[in-house]
Amino acid sequence: MRSLVWFTLGFAGACAVLGYGAAGIWETVLFVVAAIVLTVCCVLAKRGKGRSRAALSTMGCLLGIFWFSLFRSVYLAPAAALDGVTAPAEITVTDYGYETNYGSAADGRMELDGKTYPVRVYINEPAALEPGYVLSGEFRFRLTTPDAEKATYHSGNGIFLLAYQRGTCQISENPGEESFYAARLAYRTKGVLQNCFPEDAFSFIKALLLGDAYDLPYETDVAFQVSGVRHVVAVSGLHVSILFGMISLVTLKNRFLTALIGFPLLGLFAAVAGFTPSVTRAGIMAALMLLALLLNKEYDGPTALSVAVLTMLMANPLVITSVGFQLSVLSVAGIQLFHPGLSAWMKEKLGEEKGRGLRKRLKAILASSISMTVSATALTTPLSAYYFGTVSLVAPLINLLVLWVISGIFYGVVLVCIMSLVWLPGSAGLAWVISWPVRYIYWITEALSQFPLAAVYTESRYIVWWLVLVYVLLAVVLLQKKRKMLVPGCLAVLALCAALLLSWIEPAMDNCRITVLDVGQGQSILLQSEGKTYLIDCGGDNDEMAADLVARTLLSQGISRLDGLILTHTDRDHAGGARYLLSRIPAQLLLLPGTVSVEETGIVTEQADMQVVPVRQDLLLTYGNTKMHIFAPYYAGSDNENSLCILFDTEKCDILVTGDRSGFGERLLLRKNVIGDVDVLIAGHHGSDNSTCEELLSAVKPEIVCISVSEDNSYGHPGKELLRRLEAHGCTVFRTDTDGTILIRR
Repeated sequence: MRSLVWFTLGFAGACAVLGYGAAGIWETVLFVVAAIVLTVCCVLAKRGKGRSRAALSTMGCLLGIFWFSLFRSVYLAPAAALDGVTAPAEITVTDYGYETNYGSAADGRMELDGKTYPVRVYINEPAALEPGYVLSGEFRFRLTTPDAEKATYHSGNGIFLLAYQRGTCQISENPGEESFYAARLAYRTKGVLQNCFPEDAFSFIKALLLGDAYDLPYETDVAFQVSGVRHVVAVSGLHVSILFGMISLVTLKNRFLTALIGFPLLGLFAAVAGFTPSVTRAGIMAALMLLALLLNKEYDGPTALSVAVLTMLMANPLVITSVGFQLSVLSVAGIQLFHPGLSAWMKEKLGEEKGRGLRKRLKAILASSISMTVSATALTTPLSAYYFGTVSLVAPLINLLVLWVISGIFYGVVLVCIMSLVWLPGSAGLAWVISWPVRYIYWITEALSQFPLAAVYTESRYIVWWLVLVYVLLAVVLLQKKRKMLVPGCLAVLALCAALLLSWIEPAMDNCRITVLDVGQGQSILLQSEGKTYLIDCGGDNDEMAADLVARTLLSQGISRLDGLILTHTDRDHAGGARYLLSRIPAQLLLLPGTVSVEETGIVTEQADMQVVPVRQDLLLTYGNTKMHIFAPYYAGSDNENSLCILFDTEKCDILVTGDRSGFGERLLLRKNVIGDVDVLIAGHHGSDNSTCEELLSAVKPEIVCISVSEDNSYGHPGKELLRRLEAHGCTVFRTDTDGTILIRR
């Protein structure tokens, strides 16, 4: 049955290549190359395992190409025809809705050409959407798959269309439709948990049982990410395995009773959790384990994993692009590959104990726990570094300290839910008891995540190179017959020290350093000179993601405190992430327009020794040879027109930032007769045609113009007229939508 593993590798590889956008000629090339390899394997190669494995993988690749193409041409074609089209539609809501910055959203489904398509729908007003409601009206549709101009992560989670309300939208109940039992059960379970658990524990408990981490405090979520235990509050294989263990415990491991209870309960749990890729993978593997138990057959982990992956890819080949699916599969694969050998090696190093004493059991538990954690992260760490920019160094220790208590909390939460049906006061009492282990987890993660080197960040290229070196050393160790860890381990530690040293020294060697961070449709700019670091604005497509990117960039340089945070104005795309950032990186000085109050930013001003300065008249900050001119608003017009403007004047470079001012506001700025030629200009209002006017360009004559803009924005930024003006003035243009984060060093 291990042959299925090699076939699955080929099938998944083909889906991955096509899922990430290879189409047309490249799809044909992949098919031809796979066919040639299969022919060579079957005709020319010598007999043996190598030939059969290569042939199976190539055959899987060919079938993967065929299946992906069939899925795209037959199932996705009707959805692709709607991409960019505004059309009338009826969408049935399948889950409870939630508020957005601009109204409400919910997951639903719609019929096209006799096929059902999952849709995420956005409407323009707040509404309490429930399963079974029907939304009728005009919607503009957007495809989420690689066939679209800009694919999104939604297709990996089975959502192939996004629908945006245009005009009026009628919302009606449809009692004749199905009752959506799983969604309603999840909603009622949340209500039970909220009634029983104290407020500080509720968000963690809800995330643990249902995978809903929406209410988890930002500071706690960051602590979990830095400490490497974020998987605890993302329902995954860990939770399914705990549930499976609970079922076995209740049934006293009777195989018939375990199967009788296990199949429906695991299916219900997966449905309540929303059939996320990680839960679905774990559920399929658990079902195979139950089936093997029922039939009294041997359970083979790699084969079960292959069956789960193939089943999910057959249902939706684009699931290969889901981050949750990738992390889940690689975590299990790492455990299957490395855990047995690593556990045995650790037991050998810890020394064998005779008898059955407590000391022997503790050593076995220690060896198993550490090897399990290391094995689970061996293949997922590069992906986590790529997607989240963070490599936790304290993860093995924290996992060892907290994972042992997760099972007990999970069991207790299930008991609370059951007890609430018959005795609500008793369930509340049990919930109070369970809250203390939750607080223990909070305390451990928050304490250890505060360590200076709890994690390192891939915003530093030196950390990326270090991570590559670590995996080269790991490969060398695995290829050795007698595996010696001392020398590779020492080399890895020394390389980490060197990478950190270079990451911290390099920015300090620049006389002037400008970083325009790629935060999407927003603005966050780091200005650094002479050992000082100022941040202008902190906002983007997502408040928390913008704050995370700024924090990782600063921490990767060894900077744990800002000298100043300047908010040009309080629009969310400029200031939405500030309150989150300041919870991680304090600032000595906070400057904001005198036309607004600090409360409008959502920033808590109780931070020790942070000075808040409402700018009502022009300011000049100086240190060394650096001058920072901060130009006050003129108290007229919109918030955009009242943006603070900043001239960062250093010995090697002058930078001008005008916020979201239009040409009118820029011309008022020029009347101050303070600004001369500049080296770098940050285009106003994300490259709007109405900003960065002709008069400004003629007056300041910038060599470089940076535009902070999202690739997929509804404003048409940067404007064609602006780009024409910049070209006419001979400016070198950098854009975050095409160039990513922009770094200018002088």
